[in-house]
Amino acid sequence: MNYKISILLSAATLFIPAIVTAQEKKIETYTQRIPGVEVKFDMKAIPGGEFKMGSPSTEPGYKEDEGPLHPVKISPFWMSTHEITWDIYELFVYEDYDRTKSLGVDAISRPSKPYLDMTFGMGKEGHPAVGMTQYNALQFCKWLYTRTGIFYRLPTEAEWEYACRAGTQTSYSFGNDASLLNDFAWSASNSQEKTHPVGSKKPNPWGLYDMHGNIAEWTLDQYFPSFYSQYGGKVVSDPLARPEKLYPHSVRGGSFEDGAQLLRSAARRGSDPEWKRIDPQIPKSNWWFPEARFVGIRLVRPATPPSKEEIEAFYNQQPIADF
Repeated sequence: MNYKISILLSAATLFIPAIVTAQEKKIETYTQRIPGVEVKFDMKAIPGGEFKMGSPSTEPGYKEDEGPLHPVKISPFWMSTHEITWDIYELFVYEDYDRTKSLGVDAISRPSKPYLDMTFGMGKEGHPAVGMTQYNALQFCKWLYTRTGIFYRLPTEAEWEYACRAGTQTSYSFGNDASLLNDFAWSASNSQEKTHPVGSKKPNPWGLYDMHGNIAEWTLDQYFPSFYSQYGGKVVSDPLARPEKLYPHSVRGGSFEDGAQLLRSAARRGSDPEWKRIDPQIPKSNWWFPEARFVGIRLVRPATPPSKEEIEAFYNQQPIADF
């Protein structure tokens, strides 16, 4: 299969910057405040580097879509220390339009109001926001850009795995011993079938919380089971499987519903139209997955941002039709 891979920064490639070494682009962890409200979130500085993406066939839980192992170079970026919570996300969904207009950010497409309780009764304050489509997540990033002037997006699969591993090459960022998972993750074994407040488990070596479990997280990539096979052992820089159809998109990290094997650093999953099965709208909503209470958002900010024109082109892409 011939995959369309996006690597360098351009309007056609979803803005993955050219390689910049950590020495060339020094970045520091910071706190992002949202003007006009008492809401903030932390962004962790992730140094650029090289790692082996995927897992060996000998790893317990290995699936064919995780191989072969291949070297990948990643440019430096920031990643949100925690999964995005309802405290932040509901400003985008429900924010008062008159007040928003006074701030000059009224030209934002907003999600249709969900007809279900999208917290699914699992909790709201401090809990990760869930159930949004990838398009919804990207429009949230656009809203943040309009409010803060900073370009945010979803991570690529490669960025996500690089940050999750945090310099490790083991099954999990804390090693190979799945019996330690309860110290670092909410999974099927300890979650009581619900999400939990972000940051309530131990972080990975780079200070990122809930990379394993709690909720799975959207990436930018189209999901191709055999995507890694094209590289032939060659080093690839900032790879991206550019989305060209609605399903499936790659989701990473595993969730509170999943067992240990699906929470491994290399584990992959594709989105599924079944996540909209009970949506009564025709066509189905571009905004919500009423049966995906296990998927949410973690943000990335590239160290080398796109131009203003490229950012606008990125955010203003039309959703792929849902037929």
